[in-house]
Amino acid sequence: MTADVSPPARPTTLEDVAAVAGVSRATVSRVINGATTVDPALRRIVEKAVATTGYVPNRAARSLVTRRTDSIALVVSERERRPVAEPFIGRMFSDPHFGRVVGGLMEVLRPAGIQMVLMLADDEASRNQLLSYLRQGHVDGVVLISSHADDPLPDLLHETRLPAVLAGRPRRPSPLTYVEADQRAGAQMAADHLAALGRRRVGTIAGPQDMPAGQVRLTGFLEALEQHGIGDVVTAEGGFTHAGGASAMRRLLSERPDLDAVFIASDLMALGALPVLLRAGRDVPGDVAVVGFDDSNAAVACDPPLTTVRQPVEEMAAEMARLLLKQIGRPGVPAPSVVFHPTLVRRESA
Repeated sequence: MTADVSPPARPTTLEDVAAVAGVSRATVSRVINGATTVDPALRRIVEKAVATTGYVPNRAARSLVTRRTDSIALVVSERERRPVAEPFIGRMFSDPHFGRVVGGLMEVLRPAGIQMVLMLADDEASRNQLLSYLRQGHVDGVVLISSHADDPLPDLLHETRLPAVLAGRPRRPSPLTYVEADQRAGAQMAADHLAALGRRRVGTIAGPQDMPAGQVRLTGFLEALEQHGIGDVVTAEGGFTHAGGASAMRRLLSERPDLDAVFIASDLMALGALPVLLRAGRDVPGDVAVVGFDDSNAAVACDPPLTTVRQPVEEMAAEMARLLLKQIGRPGVPAPSVVFHPTLVRRESA
């Protein structure tokens, strides 16, 4: 038996692609590096030659030309570190909303060949570490998910001059682009629906009141109920968590045992709250009509399936990715913020 000592195949080069396409090496380089001045017909010829030869661009060399990393940071920011019993990262990955955001982002980023780096910021030290990483040019842009109204990160991100898109409208005016659903309109839809069902003894499980989404959903719901002549609304905060929803539901029942409707400001909280109602002997929707918010997988996991306000999370996340890529491709050109409209999805709980 003899060993195979044939030399390894030589990597395909730009010159090989140029020879197959019948163009110059410089033209191939411009196409691969995304130059917008290449004639579309010529671009197609080069792209076909790339596919034929199996050429794989040298990303390190390309980054020297384009000064891009082909990666973006998904930054999740929270107010402060939580107890070990409720770790930040554990709650984040158990929240269906976060998975939907990642799925929507990757729908746009993957075909564009963009990698995503997940970064967490939940205290001053982690924010400083994050900003240092960003300023060193490791990513081309940032998508920021912020969970509290007084988060300094939007302003700090603006100072870095990196392209950035916020998930949700910031409480304070900011030059950064944002994408959100009309939270107030969604909460008003829930109030209108419960009022139309003839429910008058109403309670609500609100999200955290240090978060813009929690604030706006609560105020929008209460304001809409006032328009229907319903002003005595019992409220409990549920923290946007499964356990928080269960605890808040117990508080509502202790304060208002005869309530006949509940608006729960997230489906995940509703998933925790509904069993509490059922164990208390309250039929849903016969005794108590329940409306959630998000239209996540938790809504269909509820028993009974949850009537809820749908915000198109995947579509919103995909739009964030598109807006960020536009900013990266056209530095200095502002991208408009986008507001999506919610809808009411009727199921069996109300």
